[in-house]
Amino acid sequence: MIATVGSTVAIFFAFLDVAAELWQAPPTKEQELERAMTKSELIARLSEANPHLYQRDIERIVTTIFDEIATALARGDRVELRGFGAFSVKRRDARQGRNPRTGETVAVTEKAVPFFKTGKQLRERLNSD
Repeated sequence: MIATVGSTVAIFFAFLDVAAELWQAPPTKEQELERAMTKSELIARLSEANPHLYQRDIERIVTTIFDEIATALARGDRVELRGFGAFSVKRRDARQGRNPRTGETVAVTEKAVPFFKTGKQLRERLNSD
């Protein structure tokens, strides 16, 4: 069975729910290691929630979502998922840094870094008691 558009959308929203669950109250370092989820664990969890779909289809959907977000960010685009958050790229200017071992001044080049800002619904969900 090939995943339909409807089931792709359902997987996407289940994906967002799983991500929101992971971002509950700030964890301790030990809890952080226990609560971290790998891509394969995410796929397994989505497969359990959607037994009518093949795991390979869910894996393809998750991979496509990640690839599309990464491709858009690489182009410099902003990716907004309403209620969840927005991914964007921020530029860090070139600067003079220091080597922590020697104290020597080092030129640090300009770089682009990914940035995520949570959406209102996700923030409310995380802060509700």
